[in-house]
Amino acid sequence: MSISQRVVDSLVRNKIEFVTTVPCKQLAEVIELIDSNDRFLHVPSNKEDEGMGLCAGAFMGGKRPCIIMQNTAIGVTINTLVTLIQYYNIPLPMLISYRGELGEKVACQTEMAVHTKALLALLSIPTYHFHKAEDVAELDRVLNHAFMAKKPVAILTDATFWSSAQ
Repeated sequence: MSISQRVVDSLVRNKIEFVTTVPCKQLAEVIELIDSNDRFLHVPSNKEDEGMGLCAGAFMGGKRPCIIMQNTAIGVTINTLVTLIQYYNIPLPMLISYRGELGEKVACQTEMAVHTKALLALLSIPTYHFHKAEDVAELDRVLNHAFMAKKPVAILTDATFWSSAQ
């Protein structure tokens, strides 16, 4: 079973019903699997902060949301994370491709990697960094924690994680 399928299966097991995605090459297979699965209401988003607003609305409407995005837009999402997601105690798993880390092939992605974990820590967002394929076994626990604690959580998935499953 592919690592992408294992991620999607974890979302299903944790009753995620609403997923918004922003395009990302590393996450393309996960996005395709979600889009073709009738268990999810998949609403593609143009921007990460817009996607977080969609997730907040879905949660307020009784759905369990998740956003799938790149770390390069963490800076754009800070206001939405603080004044909407955190303020209203909205559980929001954020499956994030951690671009710019070891194994990155696009040089311009590396700068945001330097700041990603520090920004998430500054916002007191629990962050889990998946390096190896076997790390996906922790995803159920991370998702459960987000909904139990009513908080956003960041799951950083780097190039090593995605390539280790090949």
